[in-house]
Amino acid sequence: MNPEIRKVAVVGSGILGTQIAVQSAHFGYDVSVYDSNPASFEKAHQDLKTVLKKAVGKRIFTPEQWEDGARKVTRCSELSHALEEADLVIEAVPEDLGLKREVFKQIDPVAPQRAILATNSSSIPISKIEGATTRPEQCLNLHFYFPAMGTTMVDVMGGTRTTAQTFDAGKAWVRSIGCTPLTVKKEILGFCFNRVWRAIKRETLYMWAEGFVDFRDIDRAWMIFTGMPHGPFGMMDNVGLDVVYNIETVYYNDSEDPKDQPPEALKAMVERNELGRKTGKGFYTYPNPEYEKPDFTK
Repeated sequence: MNPEIRKVAVVGSGILGTQIAVQSAHFGYDVSVYDSNPASFEKAHQDLKTVLKKAVGKRIFTPEQWEDGARKVTRCSELSHALEEADLVIEAVPEDLGLKREVFKQIDPVAPQRAILATNSSSIPISKIEGATTRPEQCLNLHFYFPAMGTTMVDVMGGTRTTAQTFDAGKAWVRSIGCTPLTVKKEILGFCFNRVWRAIKRETLYMWAEGFVDFRDIDRAWMIFTGMPHGPFGMMDNVGLDVVYNIETVYYNDSEDPKDQPPEALKAMVERNELGRKTGKGFYTYPNPEYEKPDFTK
């Protein structure tokens, strides 16, 4: 454990918020979660159990350890209860700047003055959020990927006034829960690896939406080339297509470049509630997606 951080509070218990909470509990931290939807944590917990056994890479825990970690997480119906005695608060709500600023505004007066406030945003720099608090020097980006599937890396980026102490404490905490911190030395939209992944995501979405290539063949190529158990479209299904759409919109709003605008075909899927694994249908159908069949790459 990181001696500077003992209690972790997670605000938002969707797919990533739940992973952060369970992982922190597994590594010995006192953890609480709050979500405006009381059923969110349990749903995400159950969904993640189905993918944990397929984990690749640096596997953090077994399904049994996942269950044990989940039992240790305190689920709170009130935000103030979740933030009591917290040393680190991680916001993990949907990718909407206005919403994130509102959540930080609510967290700031309730969280202990010593607490570090972090966002798990997939693209938004903390500099756009820190102004909603009275402690910008204690704010930073901690962007997780999909640790339950073995993607054990976290982008760490500071804001305009983040102190070295806050930054170092964040990196140390990331290491203490079995992940690798990816240090972003100068602010950039999308951070470190997520910006690389975004370039792949944008190109594959374009190729699919414009009818150049079947999305299955893109995934087949990726799986053969990398040895991974899914391709970009399978990954997007796991993340959630609503999340993917919102992230792409953040890039478009920043650049105003038409090439950055998410495809209308993706927007249509989101409007049909075809969000991927969490709704049972996205590019693939779940819980038994086509890419998991032994002959998919043949």
